[in-house]
Amino acid sequence: MNSAPFDIFLVATPGLDVPLAAEARDAGFAGTRIIEGGVTFSGTWSDVWRANLVLRGATRVLARVASFRALHLAQLDKRARKIDWAEILRPDIPVTVEASCKRSRIYHDGAAAQRVAKAIAETIGTPTAEDADLRVMVRIEDDLVTISLDTTGASLHKRGFKEAVNKAPMRETMAAMFLRQCGYQGTEPVLDPMCGSGTFPIEAAEIALGLPPGRSRDFAFQLLPGFDASKWAALRDGSQARPSPLRFHGSDRDPGAIRMAEQNAARSGVAASTSFVQQSIEDLTPPEGPPGLVIVNPPYGSRIGSKGPLITLHKTLGTVLKTRFSGWRVGIITADKQLAQATGLAFEPALPPVLHGGIRVALYRTAAL
Repeated sequence: MNSAPFDIFLVATPGLDVPLAAEARDAGFAGTRIIEGGVTFSGTWSDVWRANLVLRGATRVLARVASFRALHLAQLDKRARKIDWAEILRPDIPVTVEASCKRSRIYHDGAAAQRVAKAIAETIGTPTAEDADLRVMVRIEDDLVTISLDTTGASLHKRGFKEAVNKAPMRETMAAMFLRQCGYQGTEPVLDPMCGSGTFPIEAAEIALGLPPGRSRDFAFQLLPGFDASKWAALRDGSQARPSPLRFHGSDRDPGAIRMAEQNAARSGVAASTSFVQQSIEDLTPPEGPPGLVIVNPPYGSRIGSKGPLITLHKTLGTVLKTRFSGWRVGIITADKQLAQATGLAFEPALPPVLHGGIRVALYRTAAL
């Protein structure tokens, strides 16, 4: 496979492109820039592998394989056939082709996808299948065609450990970026008093222990012609976990949630660093040891008229934190500013809202209490 650099695009959760760019820079991906929808930088196929393996905040990693202008379908067809598909795809691995057209003379998504699929099939024989594990993405905007390979496969929030989930779970990719926005770097304890299936404590423990998020799953790039299984194994297994004396805590009043969190932590390999207890907010006390970060995604209710009990819950949470958690910082994720304010905590300047399951949520952060 060609070793010349090309554009690599990291798809971001809307509203979390800034921390994702910072994470990519910290991971050694040079020249990162924020553009619409995510973060881009120039790199090689080994960077694609590593980005999938180590980045916690990206939703997926796209390899930009071609770019050209096309004003009509015949031109799209002709230029798509000039791409060296044999360099990019295998003739024995089916692909699915998806297209989106915006402000372009080619305006029919389905027809554009069909032309590119036909070009691939007729040049190197690769079949197309709707349920293929490998996806070719065609984007036509202002008559500029960009063709990308989705090198990830299943979204990167699917780390491969979390079989058990509660309703409305926080995606791991979002949790990682919220931790980063709270200043968490793996050097302090983290506590989630409404932990659900344990996403925040597990993610925090993995960061502290240096465990790459993609260490136990498969990726679409393993189906490409230049994939080298031994080099990939060396990269994946080369990041040894580092010991950490810290513990990461979760509590929840639901015993089922605690069971789920413990199972997920065991599958993730962080059971020894995490602790989960069934407990109500009223009984919450700080764990032994230095102060750290309390991060919580409380219920925010979508029905009008159900806010009264939620305001009471947030008031209780605020009181408990202010009276018992001196020296700790707090991060609260909610869709409702009024609920955040009900805690009575003093928040730092607001961050951009983030889309979570179709709802706009925001992270409210405090300095040390």
